[in-house]
Amino acid sequence: MPAPLRRGPSRWDNYHGTESCDVADLIELLNSGADSGRTVLQEVAGDVLALLQEARAAGRQVRPLGAGWSPSPITLVDGGWLVETRRINRCFRLAPADVAPGCDPSRLMLVQAGATVDEVNDSAEEMGLSLRTGGASNGQTWAGACATGTHGSVLDAGGIQDHIRALQVVTPSGVFWVEPHKPVMSGEFVTATGSTIFRDDDVFAACQVAVGAMGFITAMVIECVPIYMVRNIQKRGRITREHISRLAHGEFRAVSRALALDEEPHFVQVILNPFAPFSRDALLRFLYLRDHDPSIPPPPRPLVGAGYDALTLIGKAMAGLDLFRADVLQLAMRAGYATQRDINDPEAVATWGNTTEPHNPIANLFNGSVTMARADLDRAFEPLIEAFLSGGGGTVVTLRFMKRAAGLLAPARFDDNVVIDFDGPRSDVSHRSYRAVVTRLDAMGIRFTRHWGKTNDLDAARVASDYGDDYRRFRQAQRRLLPDPGDIAVFRCDSLIHLGLIN
Repeated sequence: MPAPLRRGPSRWDNYHGTESCDVADLIELLNSGADSGRTVLQEVAGDVLALLQEARAAGRQVRPLGAGWSPSPITLVDGGWLVETRRINRCFRLAPADVAPGCDPSRLMLVQAGATVDEVNDSAEEMGLSLRTGGASNGQTWAGACATGTHGSVLDAGGIQDHIRALQVVTPSGVFWVEPHKPVMSGEFVTATGSTIFRDDDVFAACQVAVGAMGFITAMVIECVPIYMVRNIQKRGRITREHISRLAHGEFRAVSRALALDEEPHFVQVILNPFAPFSRDALLRFLYLRDHDPSIPPPPRPLVGAGYDALTLIGKAMAGLDLFRADVLQLAMRAGYATQRDINDPEAVATWGNTTEPHNPIANLFNGSVTMARADLDRAFEPLIEAFLSGGGGTVVTLRFMKRAAGLLAPARFDDNVVIDFDGPRSDVSHRSYRAVVTRLDAMGIRFTRHWGKTNDLDAARVASDYGDDYRRFRQAQRRLLPDPGDIAVFRCDSLIHLGLIN
């Protein structure tokens, strides 16, 4: 197996060009060419272990780097080592001998941490499987999307990290196979990967949304579902206050009946013009489950299903504007949905993997979001919009809905969640408007959380308050997996210290 490539001191910029840092070494992991997934995991983990031990001896900090997708500074480590994982991106089938007694391997995949969501989707479909949920985009690495708690987008599922059933995690002290208390993989499999078994429910839940504070994750076992397709309806339409109330109460079929099809939707997304949410068109997307039909060819990528292609266009159209008005924003929204797929368009049917989309880098994009209990949307909607406009109203406001997600630090921590996104032009107006929303929700006593990978204005006190006992359990789990302070020091960086996730 080739040794990691070391480029030495470098200036690193994230994918969207919103954050950068000077690193002492930019290191690229190279993959094993072995046929056996067990061997591949063992060889890559050995390389990572050697790097972490070298870093500890040299007093250097290390941050794993996936696609650099996050617009926040969560990956930065000034003066440290960034270790790129994009080339450790293979996916493997699992056999009955690989799993513990009672486990069915037919829906499981072994995924290296650097595989992108798109690559995992493709591999799953080759195996006759689909991911149950996912975010809007597909260019993030699987590990990076999980580590930041990337929210899901379907009504009956949680976050992307919910797929994880086991993980390989490397610290300066060794290579560990982390599972819940109930075994997932066979002892023979774990040993062959060069790992030491570590079964602990809280350590596993901490690693599902690790935010880079639980060691270096190199591989995961994920569970999928049988392959399915979705019918996509994408249209402009007017929503009412009653629609918002029905969404808050989970009456998704009633909203779908009024605006799209008279059936239970699988996914609902509403993109609003905050200047006139009830008198100007919203951008609506509904996805409906369909049985897999292999005779239906894949559509040209992207389908424009669950993604944010519209917001990309809006961000570009409005970049540099200091004043945002309803008519200007509406024109940008119309450009985003120039092509509609309404109820009379039968062609927009594709697998789940074809609903996600790539993005070109957007340096002028602002990302912010809040997640709250879905029922609170009823009383929070008007005050939230009013607060957003008081800051200048940076762009559109997007509503999506999901169940509680796995992981101690999952932002979707309520039984039923609404994720409210404020993604648009990168400007003082956008950030000021987002801060006004956060302040108003606090004043109303509404509990909410924020996305780890977006602009969030979080600090250690707020993280401890938002996550309560789960934050305490996360820190205890961290100490169980990394009991040596010297090991924790390798993963220390300013952003994690600021968030209170590492000492």
